[in-house]
Order: sequence, then structure tokens, then C-alpha cells
Amino acid sequence: MEELSRTYLETLKEEIATQQDNRLQVRFAELHPADIAETLNRLDEEEVQYLWKLIDIETRGDVLIELEEDVRESLLAQLTNHEIATEVLEQIDSDDAADVVSELPEDRAQQVIEQLDNADREDLLTLLRYPEGTAGALMGTELIRVELDWTVSHAIREMRRQAEDVDTVHSVYVVNAAGQLIGRLSLKRLLLTATSTRSTIGDLFKEDDTRAVKVDEPDVTVVQLMKKYDLVALPVVDDHNRLLGRITVDDVLDLMEEEAEKDYQLASGLSDDVESDDALWDMTRARLPWLLIGLFGGLAGAYVIGAFDIARFPSMALFIPLIAAMGGNVGVQSAAIVVQGLAAGRSPRDARLVPRLLKELSVALLNGTICAVVILGASTALGYSWNLSLTVSLALIVVIIFAALFGTFVPLTLDRFKIDPALATGPFITTANDIIGLIIYFEIGVLMAA
Repeated sequence: MEELSRTYLETLKEEIATQQDNRLQVRFAELHPADIAETLNRLDEEEVQYLWKLIDIETRGDVLIELEEDVRESLLAQLTNHEIATEVLEQIDSDDAADVVSELPEDRAQQVIEQLDNADREDLLTLLRYPEGTAGALMGTELIRVELDWTVSHAIREMRRQAEDVDTVHSVYVVNAAGQLIGRLSLKRLLLTATSTRSTIGDLFKEDDTRAVKVDEPDVTVVQLMKKYDLVALPVVDDHNRLLGRITVDDVLDLMEEEAEKDYQLASGLSDDVESDDALWDMTRARLPWLLIGLFGGLAGAYVIGAFDIARFPSMALFIPLIAAMGGNVGVQSAAIVVQGLAAGRSPRDARLVPRLLKELSVALLNGTICAVVILGASTALGYSWNLSLTVSLALIVVIIFAALFGTFVPLTLDRFKIDPALATGPFITTANDIIGLIIYFEIGVLMAA
């Protein structure tokens, strides 16, 4: 697709204004749904609604799920219940359809679902029952399954019928008469190994180590399994091992992107998921809690400085920013390492985690020593007293070691209490380390002066 330059968008707007429908239809017929969505995201609401009618009906659903949330919400508000059902939900996979319906107001969602045929309605209602953050909420029901006692000819007929609802055949799943997952069957084996069309799937199938996930497992488990075993699709089963659906790699990539954005916002001090074009109050509400925490942290720091008789050692005030900055930086670095480990599935009880903690402590000690030697030499060279230089150096070592330990154990504690450990990489760590770092600095100053 040609770059969305200002010239391109101006040309597109001119074609819309002059109602050059044929030209616009040809233009969009050549584009991928994601590229069409990218274009619509840059246009006005009225222009989006105009172009929507010119997009091929079989493509509209795929375009809609690629739109930015506010654009999609605005477009859905303009569509009738019947249009949402027939032009969107019936054209996309069941997992994407469930995501679209979940964005609608509850009363309207029910009205839209009633527009679907019985089979689609049943699948959609089933998916909507699974809580957000579980494998069930991620899965789609479109897949290819064959039974052990089917003949090859019967299996091929059924596969053709099932494939009408499947865009990409990732796997052929083998189940028994009770619908329990037995494993997978390759198309190569099905087509080339059978000696007769009367051969059964059981004759061709060989036991394998097909990985599956329980429907109520957390979505992070799905990510870990697909990453560990390089899977492009993962079957989902219930407690009785009955095959319910499948999760594809594109669903996992979307989840990973959402989680990465969420963690980045948490680390930046945003309590909610916000975009640059969100309402003023929404953006304020997302930022204000951590700003208030930082505000009270600053007041606590001022109290610490006030409680210390800074007038006796006025030169110590010169190094307050240094102590606070180093403690905050080290704490965030340590927290980030631990959060990455937790995201990769390493439990706090993992045997490999203890050596990592000891290594983090060793790194902090080494970095603290190097920084202390540098600041000792630099402050002495700049003409500060030996006593002050030594005080700052000792305080720096202790602050760095404490910050590393604090930054390590805070995300572990948050994870234990089922709180997103990404919080530990944000303002919480820096604010806490600022306060405690100042206390350490002044206490060492008092001891050195004694």
C-alpha cells in the first residue's frame, strides 16, 4: 500500500467529496483490510461512514476489527443491528465476533445476537460466557475435526464442509466418539498413507504429544505454551478433555501487544488504558493517581530533609539529587529484570530465580562500588571535603544495594498478591527509593559527623 501521505489523503477526500464511487471501490479492492482500516483511521466520521458502504461486504468485518477503538465505536453506532450481524459478525471468526459484541452496550448486544442464525448465535453466546483473561475468551470455534472411526472418504467430506467456516487450516484434530481430543492428523498422512477410502482415521492416526490448554486457564498460560513449543494453533479443551475450539497465533500476538501497551503505561504512571485522542477527563483520571503519589512522595522527601539538621551540613544538600536519581534508576532496572522473568513464566519459587536474585545483588554491589569510587574521585577533584566525598560514596553504595533489593522484591510481592508487577517499574519504585535513599544518606552523614 502506498504511504498514507498528506497528498494521498487529500486525493482520497476529494474523491469522496465528488462521489467518485467506482474509483474508490477499485482503490479499496486492491488493499488488505488492515490497510483499509489504517486509511479509515485518518478520516473524519462522515467520510468513514461514506466509504464503509463502498467496501466489499465480505471484507467489512475484517476491516472493522482492525480499526482503532474510537473509530470502530463510532461506526458501530451508525450501523443497524441487522447490518452488524450480517455485514460484520457473520463475516469474521467467532473469537473476533465475540470481541465486537462485547464492545456494544448490553441491551444492543442482545438485539444484535438475535439477528444471527441459531448456529452462530449458540457459538457466540458460548464464547461470551468465558471470563476475560482466560483461554476461553481467546478461542474461536472454527476448526477441522475428524473422528477415529470415520472412514477416509467420510472424513474428507466432513473436512470440506467444516472448511467453509475456516480461513486457514492450521491442524486437523482427531477426537473420539465422545468428542475428546486424541491428537492431530497431518493432511499428508491422510492423503498419502490411506490404502483405501474405506480405511478409518484410526488406521492412519498415530499417538502424538499434541499440546492443549484448558478453557479456564489464564491467557498468560496460552502465550507461554505457544511461545515454548512454537505453535501456530493451540486446541482448547474442557475438564473432560472435550475439544471446544482453538487459539491461533494472531490472537496471541494481539494479546501480547495489548499486554505490552498496558505494562508500558503502568510503568509510565498511567493507571488506565488511554489514547492521545481520549476525552480530557479520561486522560486526567488515568494520570492523576500516580501524580498524587509522586506529590505525597515529594512531601515525604521534604519532611525527611526538614527533619535532618541540614543547616549543620549545608554542603550535603548539593548531592541530594544525585542520591535520589541513582536510587530510582537502580530500582527500576532491577524491577524490570524481575518483571521480565515473571512475564516469561518464571515463578518466584523457581529454582533458577534464587541464583538470579543473588546475581542481581552482586551486580548492585559491583555497580555501587564503581559509582562510589567515581564519585569519590570526582568530588575530591572538584574541591569538596574528604569527609563529604566519603559520606556521599558510602551512601551511594548502600542506596544502590538497597534499591536493587527493593526493586527485586516489590514486583515479587505484587505478583504474589495477584497485582500486576509492572506497577513496580513505574513511579512507585522511584518515589519510594527517593525517600528511603534520602534517609540512608542523612543517617550516614550523621554517623560520619559523629
